[in-house]
Amino acid sequence: MSSATLENGDGASRGHRPLADPGSHEAPLTLDEPAPRVLSFWDQSAFWANLGVSLFAFSGAYTVLAPDLDGTLRLSIAAGIVAMIVGTLLGGLMLGLSAVPGARTGRPAMVLLRGLFGARLSYVPTVLNIAQLVGWGTFELIVISEAARELFGGGPRWLFVLLAGVLTTALTIWPLGSVRLLRRFVTVAVAVALVWFYIQFFREGLPDLTANPGPSGGAPFGTDWSMFWIATDAALAVSISWVPLAADYTRHSRSEKAAFGAASGAYALTQIIAYVLGLFALALAVNGEGVYQPFLTVTLGAVFFLVFVVREADQSFANVYSTALSIQNLLPRVDRRILSIGLGALITVLALALNMGNYAGFLSLIGSVFVPMLGVLAADFFLRARGVWNTAPDAPSRWGMIAAWLAGFAVYQLINPGAVSWWSAFWTDVRDLLHFDPQPWMSASFLSFLVAGLAAFLIGRLDRGETAAAKS
Repeated sequence: MSSATLENGDGASRGHRPLADPGSHEAPLTLDEPAPRVLSFWDQSAFWANLGVSLFAFSGAYTVLAPDLDGTLRLSIAAGIVAMIVGTLLGGLMLGLSAVPGARTGRPAMVLLRGLFGARLSYVPTVLNIAQLVGWGTFELIVISEAARELFGGGPRWLFVLLAGVLTTALTIWPLGSVRLLRRFVTVAVAVALVWFYIQFFREGLPDLTANPGPSGGAPFGTDWSMFWIATDAALAVSISWVPLAADYTRHSRSEKAAFGAASGAYALTQIIAYVLGLFALALAVNGEGVYQPFLTVTLGAVFFLVFVVREADQSFANVYSTALSIQNLLPRVDRRILSIGLGALITVLALALNMGNYAGFLSLIGSVFVPMLGVLAADFFLRARGVWNTAPDAPSRWGMIAAWLAGFAVYQLINPGAVSWWSAFWTDVRDLLHFDPQPWMSASFLSFLVAGLAAFLIGRLDRGETAAAKS
């Protein structure tokens, strides 16, 4: 096979990959079927833009301002805004990088990892991805139910969770139709709602970026910039959470440029807008009231906040659909609709039983796993592969890429070991053993990405050199 060939799971090359039925407008049911290339740049931009405007972004503003374990608002609001912008822009670029392989190969995200780690070794990140996506899907239903209760002044939590679960499952059964629905209707409503709340919050009075306590008796912000990179990592982690599923959608893109541009640009733009709006809401919150309350107290606030609550279902939809595709990397011939219905029921049950107590720790864990993995994928796919990417069911194991991934993971943990006590204590002991003292300027995400990528590049060159020597 020439170096310009991209191998797929069905053994077809990029130049001779069977095309989808031109009349097909929905995602294939199993991995045996080719993915239709029906999503334009604007379809994908609407999809990623809507994912950027999450209720998590509003409530996540607190996580960025309070990036350490005790939950104190240490960062100034100015530092928080800059950290959100920097973290989201970096995360958007990483998201764009993860979008291109799917558009180029037509393969889902976890199937792509067969080319990176080998078919069997790809099961390890696949299982991790399934676990984190089920967690995200569950959290989304919890967020929807809590926001709905604030919107309607109470009501049975179980009812809101159930309604959100049913809507999520319905969207997941027709994924490409749901993406086009977002473009035609939902995106316009979300844009109007964002503009409306910005206008209303400005009328309430812009927060003083150096205020402590906040204006109007709102949240008391700090003045510290020393934890800037920790806060940046917290913002970046939200973007990174979409990296291990980006290819599930961009494999339907009409071009690689459209996939990269929509994922990196539209998502970053709207998440920054939503994060800053969340900060303003936090500044206007009075006497410890929830971050959603300022949205409901402005003129027509309940009407436009309802748009955000209903739209949040696209987040849970994306998580459930990608969980189904991740399972198909293990069970390629199982109908994704069956998986979607079962997963929709699962996250609904979990949302009824759980709460959001360890959200910050959850984000940290996601970042520590998937940031270095993306570094390995980017270095190997763009710098080494040069057109050869084997996603066949018998793709050989590549332990060197696992080693590069683990190296990046270790760097992340040494800088930011997270909030789980026993896990954090272990990595703190390792730091002491190595006499390593992380500095405030060290970004766990950025440095782990670089270390993993560099290790993958060097290991890839070594493997290529050994292969060439064996052939000669």
